[in-house]
Amino acid sequence: MEIGIERSADGVMTIALNRPEKKNAITSAMYQTMADALADANEDAAVRAVLIRGGEQVFSAGNDLEDFMKSPPTSEDAPVLQFLRRISSFEKPIVAAVSGVAVGIGTTLLLHCDLVYAAESATFSLPFSQLGLCPEAASSLLLPRLAGYTLAAEKLMLGEAFDAQEAHRMGIVNRLLPLGEVDAFAYAQAAKLAALPASSLRVTKMLMKGTHGQEIADRMKEEVVHFGKMLLAPEAREAMMAFFQKRKPDFRQFG
Repeated sequence: MEIGIERSADGVMTIALNRPEKKNAITSAMYQTMADALADANEDAAVRAVLIRGGEQVFSAGNDLEDFMKSPPTSEDAPVLQFLRRISSFEKPIVAAVSGVAVGIGTTLLLHCDLVYAAESATFSLPFSQLGLCPEAASSLLLPRLAGYTLAAEKLMLGEAFDAQEAHRMGIVNRLLPLGEVDAFAYAQAAKLAALPASSLRVTKMLMKGTHGQEIADRMKEEVVHFGKMLLAPEAREAMMAFFQKRKPDFRQFG
């Protein structure tokens, strides 16, 4: 199973990315599985918190580019957009455990989690501009709000990798832990949340998010419009071709 779904007796649903041979790169089918799991969890009173984790060496390399190019998100029903809508509007606590690399949506999905714990050796990157694309998952709204414009601009415009210590300073990550302790600690935090009154957590999360929910939904729609156009543009085709040919892209030919 490329996505493992487990429900524990203490009320935690674990969504585990389990495609190590592809560095947990996410396909449309995997997005659909996660979107459906979040929809079920939101309606199931027995699920009181969700934990999202990857493997010890990699959280997620982001979109599976080959699958992504075969099935681009051209409609609102695209699995990736279903997943983003559901994680951004999820009413119950979400905890993430991040080890290894977190690329693209592997980082932006963390902006919709309530608690994020990462290995001290984890690395993060948002290489949208390097692929001739624009940010997604409302990261163009959430990251500047969280980290400040200049830091967000550096990460989203240059797209260069940054370490866990910087992710912690930016507010993406709550706490850094030794590599072997991340999953257990994150699960314990999720179990703590699951033991608390569900209504208290739901209202607290709703109050903290306030009116941002509609703002996030609107920004994701705006990003998708630009993303779809840019995906068909020459710059993105050059970036994707260079990726598959294992060479450096040449964007100088484009204005």
